[in-house]
Amino acid sequence: MHNTATMLTELGAIILGLGLLGRLAGRVGFSPIPLYLLAGLAFGHGGILPLQASEEFTAVGAEIGVILLLLMLGLEYSASELVTNLRTQYPSGAVDFVLNAVPGAVAALMLGWGPVAAVALAGVTWISSSGVIAKVLGDLRRLGNRETPVVLGVLVIEDLAMAVYLPILTAVLAGAGLAGGSVTLLIALGTVGAVLYLALRHGRLISRAVSSDNAETLLLVVLGLTLLVAGVAQELQVSAAVGAFLVGIALSGEVAEGAGILLTPLRDLFAAVFFVFFGLSTDPADIPPVLVPALLLAFVTALTKIATGWYAARRAGIKGAGRWRAGGTLVARGEFSIVIAGLAVGVEPRIGPLATAYVLILVVVGPLTARWTEPLARKLTGRPETPVEPERAAPEPAKV
Repeated sequence: MHNTATMLTELGAIILGLGLLGRLAGRVGFSPIPLYLLAGLAFGHGGILPLQASEEFTAVGAEIGVILLLLMLGLEYSASELVTNLRTQYPSGAVDFVLNAVPGAVAALMLGWGPVAAVALAGVTWISSSGVIAKVLGDLRRLGNRETPVVLGVLVIEDLAMAVYLPILTAVLAGAGLAGGSVTLLIALGTVGAVLYLALRHGRLISRAVSSDNAETLLLVVLGLTLLVAGVAQELQVSAAVGAFLVGIALSGEVAEGAGILLTPLRDLFAAVFFVFFGLSTDPADIPPVLVPALLLAFVTALTKIATGWYAARRAGIKGAGRWRAGGTLVARGEFSIVIAGLAVGVEPRIGPLATAYVLILVVVGPLTARWTEPLARKLTGRPETPVEPERAAPEPAKV
């Protein structure tokens, strides 16, 4: 009974604290992710006031948080949108991968962490934060800018690439050999292909089977289906997160919209718990030794993301100012980097502290580069100020 009371007290304190931190971040106009990570560092092992009783519950909540993050991301896209983006944006996606994954892999090898850690750290530095970028685009009133669809296209390619990357990473971390890894990859690719085919051909039937006029029933069916598929995917070494993402893609129309509205509060709660849990599992004393590499990696990959956005916008025929705005907007890293690091800490514990410091730096720097990259580039090149190009309708960005 005493342990239950302690756990409830700790959970209440954690959730209340998250709410207050979220309110503070909203007033300052920043993403709450760095505050959640700092809170986890403060109350985790080696922190100011370590929590004990609620640790197991928080770990389960963190797993649900990752699953809901990916489900909601899938609900934002239809299968046809994913296929269209893949056809039109794949050169930009390839440049994005080379420019941003390679620095992470090279850094891991230079630090002597080995090839497995190199695969994981490549993912940490590769993927931008859809959540932070969505908020920045809204705050800066750029949702209608001509470069915004380009930014969203790069994010969609990254999200889809995760459906292939995460199973590969899971197999590598599990120590699967070439044969085992190939089988896992084939299963992942087959699953992704099958889901996209079903969603394109029979999406309405799937949505109709899940649909319900009763909000409670819809919530239970979608959440239950997602957790079930995520669990089966994890058993197949495909990654629970990818399973949840595919469920989101398979649903469309009013069902996806209704499920998104119902699940958003749950997503926000458990995603916050996930970031706190990652901080809880990281000892603050482990961060200073990796702070210099994190700063160097953040500096290099901020520049490579700016180059990625500039190239993608140039391919789309966007003028100079829009190219720089696109590049600066893509700098922020966040949820996916932490998810990848969380998977890898069992093999290379030092990835956790490095990823925490890296994300803390870029989740703060990202909104600044989004705002100031274009004016700074104009000043350095000596070009006169160019008015923002006429607005056009742009799809709402994925909110994570």
